[in-house]
Amino acid sequence: MRTVTSLPYEVEETEHLWIPMSDGTRLAARLWKPAAAEAEPVPGIVEAIPYRKRDLTAVRDSIHHPYMAGHGYACLRVDLRGSGDSEGVLEDEYLERELIDIEEVLAWLADQPWCSGRTGIMGISWGGFNGLQVAARRPESLGAVVTVASTDDRYADDVHYMGGCLLTDNLSWASTMFAYTSCPPDPAIVGERWREMWTERIEGSGLWLQQWLRHQRRDDYWKHGSICENFDDVDVPVFAVSGWADGYSNAVFRLLEGLNTPTRGLIGPWSHKYPHQGEPGPAIGWLQEVVAWWDHWLKDKKDNGAMDGPELAIWMQDTVAPATAYDERPGRWVGEPSWPSPRIQHVRHPLGRHSIRPPEDPEDSPEVSISSPLSVGQFGGKWCSYNAPPDLPYDQREEDGGAMIFDTEPLDERLELLGAPVVELTFSVDQPVAQVAVRLSDVAPDDAATRVSYGVLNLNHYAGHDNPQPLEPGQKRTVRVQLNGMAQSFPAGHRLRLSVSTSYWPVVWPSPEPVRLTVDPNHSALILPVRPRSNDDDTSLIPRFGEPEGAPPLTTTQIRPGEQDWKVSRNLVDLSGALEVVKDLGVTHFDAIDLDVTRRAYEKYSFTDRDFSSVRGETEWTMGFARGDWNVEVRTKTVLTSTATDFHVYAELDAYEGEHRVASKTWDTTIPRDHL
Repeated sequence: MRTVTSLPYEVEETEHLWIPMSDGTRLAARLWKPAAAEAEPVPGIVEAIPYRKRDLTAVRDSIHHPYMAGHGYACLRVDLRGSGDSEGVLEDEYLERELIDIEEVLAWLADQPWCSGRTGIMGISWGGFNGLQVAARRPESLGAVVTVASTDDRYADDVHYMGGCLLTDNLSWASTMFAYTSCPPDPAIVGERWREMWTERIEGSGLWLQQWLRHQRRDDYWKHGSICENFDDVDVPVFAVSGWADGYSNAVFRLLEGLNTPTRGLIGPWSHKYPHQGEPGPAIGWLQEVVAWWDHWLKDKKDNGAMDGPELAIWMQDTVAPATAYDERPGRWVGEPSWPSPRIQHVRHPLGRHSIRPPEDPEDSPEVSISSPLSVGQFGGKWCSYNAPPDLPYDQREEDGGAMIFDTEPLDERLELLGAPVVELTFSVDQPVAQVAVRLSDVAPDDAATRVSYGVLNLNHYAGHDNPQPLEPGQKRTVRVQLNGMAQSFPAGHRLRLSVSTSYWPVVWPSPEPVRLTVDPNHSALILPVRPRSNDDDTSLIPRFGEPEGAPPLTTTQIRPGEQDWKVSRNLVDLSGALEVVKDLGVTHFDAIDLDVTRRAYEKYSFTDRDFSSVRGETEWTMGFARGDWNVEVRTKTVLTSTATDFHVYAELDAYEGEHRVASKTWDTTIPRDHL
């Protein structure tokens, strides 16, 4: 990324300020704005997230907020209540109080003498979520939104329940926030109140995993904050961005289709990162695109090209050997003038006996069945690549040993797909609760299989995610399993492979008992979104991006190096298996504030043989902050297990000042399974 030191506006930074809320709580914020804004007011941009502006996101913030400020914007980075240095307690995601707070922050910002009265919201992940949610509330000053790696559907397309199946990222993410919300504010900002505020957080934030497991179907809890419930609530322009290695690329397609406001969509090869820092590469000059977007909608520069070109710009990925991490993904930028695109052809391929048939060429095939081992899914990677490789799916051949597979013949010519494949399955099962996982892979001439998309479905949700029903063993039903959206080219000589399994652990939590799934290929099909190569004839729709740019980052010093590990193991004595993940960021010294920060996460997902009650997920986190005599640490542990009828949650939280443990809490809860 090119560091830009000369910008159109001189920037002044306010390292800390308080923003008062209507209930008396004060939120901590950092502000960058043009030095001349007092005389020439500028629009304001808000990013409100719970990840600690003073340290954990300080480097990232220092790259893009001063850059935007240097192009004529007042950029406000706010810690949500109960996080970072803000007062209060953070009790869950996207609560009503959070959205009220952001509305009040926008009103405060618009009312400042250095602000023009027009505002925008931007953010990645949590900040992308609440940007959409606040936009649906129509605050007066809000003129546009930039949302990155977010979703419009908190139930079916978030970290919690994919296709009605329980993602293990639900445990992983709950454990992350369990640690984050238990950290203290910085005494350098809040003074002697830091210990009181820390105690309030430890006692009041709670164990969010319990709450999320009590809502296993799509109910009002998840509908709150899901703007897909009524897209018309949003009346401002939206720039929606994600990456193919991210967990939230599907939302870009739905937002372009559902919103009735001006939109842009951008999907690159990236994981869960802003595109100017995108990994895998290529990263792009995304901040230039964002500045043009704000200029167009908040400064009325309507002829600046911000809305020229395709509505949807995507990175069409070329074939690549399976790997758990990539520096770059080969491919090219392509564009569609609108989405859904009339240029995409949805081609239906009937299934045969272990084959994907050409269109209009079915064959009479006997039924096929599978009861998958719990080892299927160990090479599935993370539901969302949180820029912590190696966490991408590896060679799928070992996974395919526990699945029923359907292959095409080798392709006669290059094939390109853009959109979400759909699998129609006519099936029966031998248990009342069951799930299905479907993977689409690119199989090279040497048989290496690279997963390019997948989908999972809780088969008990055949009548809807809000209305799960028991399955009648032996009864045939037909369901549609939508796979994740994709843009992928398959060269001549390669094959497409559809793999179907009854479990996908540890990507999703398994069903209560082993299940035998029987599929009738004669009434099943794979529907592919084919993008004709002639689509590239219109060169005006080919996206072009500059090189990545950003302001100079804050300086840090690595005191202790980090460690990344991703280990799959099998024990042939007791027939156990496990996936162990270590994400250790070591110890980082933040030079400007003389602060040492420690972060380490450990996750283990295990099972024994065919014993579905042996499945276990456990996480451990350590977070530490030290400056001079101030030395604090939080250690958390969360364990999730299950029986055929219940989930069991056990958790520990210990807080330390130096060697002295100052708080200790435990949770031990049983929650019934709800057709899951």
